[in-house]
Amino acid sequence: MALTALLSVSDKTGILEFAKELHALGAKLLSTGGTAKLLADNGLPVTEVAEHTGFPEMMDGRVKTLHPTIHGGLLARGDVAEHVAAMEQHGITRIDILAVNLYPFEATVAKPGCTLEDAIENIDIGGPAMVRSAAKNWKDVTVLTDAAQYAGVLAELKTNGKTSDTTRFACSVAAFNRIAQYDAAISNYLSALQAGGAKAEYPAQMNSTFVKVQDLRYGENSHQSAALYRDLFPAPGSLVTGKQLQGKELSYNNIADADAAWECVKAFDAPACVIIKHANPCGVAVGANPAEAYSKAFKTDPTSAFGGIIAFNRELDGVAAQLVAKQFVEVLMAPSFSAEALEVFKSKVNVRLLQIALPAGGSRPWDQGRNAQDVKRVGSGLLVQTADNHFLKREDLKVVTTLQPTAQQLDDLMFAWTVAQYVKSNAIVFCGGGMTLGVGAGQMSRVDSTKIAAIKAANAGLALQGSAVASDAFFPFRDGLDVVADAGASCVIQPGGSVRDEEVIAAANERGIAMVFTGVRHFRH
Repeated sequence: MALTALLSVSDKTGILEFAKELHALGAKLLSTGGTAKLLADNGLPVTEVAEHTGFPEMMDGRVKTLHPTIHGGLLARGDVAEHVAAMEQHGITRIDILAVNLYPFEATVAKPGCTLEDAIENIDIGGPAMVRSAAKNWKDVTVLTDAAQYAGVLAELKTNGKTSDTTRFACSVAAFNRIAQYDAAISNYLSALQAGGAKAEYPAQMNSTFVKVQDLRYGENSHQSAALYRDLFPAPGSLVTGKQLQGKELSYNNIADADAAWECVKAFDAPACVIIKHANPCGVAVGANPAEAYSKAFKTDPTSAFGGIIAFNRELDGVAAQLVAKQFVEVLMAPSFSAEALEVFKSKVNVRLLQIALPAGGSRPWDQGRNAQDVKRVGSGLLVQTADNHFLKREDLKVVTTLQPTAQQLDDLMFAWTVAQYVKSNAIVFCGGGMTLGVGAGQMSRVDSTKIAAIKAANAGLALQGSAVASDAFFPFRDGLDVVADAGASCVIQPGGSVRDEEVIAAANERGIAMVFTGVRHFRH
């Protein structure tokens, strides 16, 4: 018995070729509106749905497929005698294949100036209804919601004359997923609307859609299970768009640390290297090339760099690869790897090489693949905030001390501030000459973070005399400033905003330190 296929798509990609192949296989074609016109204009015999149902399309196309002849043809079970009898009694033709993609609601509301009327008119009703009917009856109907599915279905039809149970079920799951995504987008948009048409930053109901990339061996610890998910439409330049070129499977901790390294290294325009250990930078540097950047970053804390995660914002060449290969590294990331670099690591089969292509253009590397929002799970709830994507400009700095920073000190302060944004609070970062000298992270006391940073610098044999220091939040008392001065710092960058700012400024003037305020805090919890 010949197949019947109903094709009704908003996105016409591949539909004409699909229809031609179905016709060649002897399938009867049903269609609506623009899809029917496209098929007819290309010489394919197609029956309009209105002719098929005997009921005209009406209300500007709002009502066309919402009809028992359509849904009976999609929902009837071939293995239930009563269903078959009902079809015969009412002249309902079985629909074996349904190809539907929906009105472009997501694309419409993403356009600047989209009105509520525009959004409402791009809410598909008949399409989702047909998709749900077909997906429910997957044992009898193949439902296609993406042009990427066409080729596989055609291959099975040509080989077997029908699709397999496995394929139909997979298509059904994909269809229900697509409907869930579509409804979530509508809910998010409408529940963010306020009186007068203003759009709230956070909707009254937040519906998130993520697609599983892979199961992981275990979570943060071996007794925890884990999986990696990605956004439905991941941004170019984001971690989940990366391609693993070699090495063991990435673990939960690998991925978390890799994300921290990648976000940090993207913040620099010059060739940069970031080494991460337990979510904190243990070495960051810029240089004339990747090899120089790595050498400087490694000097900050060679001990912690052992088994670390390393990221570059330039192609990793053979020279840099030879240097990195001398240490034990878990994950190595770069926009690309030269043939020489790949050869260096060929024998180190366990080293995970992750290539993440940075998109061309963009106002600065900072913009590439960054999340717009951060989400943190709490007991039976979520904390949602805009991501900390603040970009500090030199003209935003306010010099608050008598001593003015030199041009070189300003460069070091800006570098230190960028690094501090990626260090767990309380964060203190000593820098100089485009590299980190000492990093103090995650302490309950800012003074303790300062002392730890100085101790780490001493352990690495790095002098802090004349260094620049960044503090991710203000100094609540002068004691932190005094520890910085005692260590040898010559300038400090901090947000300001403490009730004791004047006391801290006075201490800086007393100790002969230049200090600038940013007016912005960078807590990272």
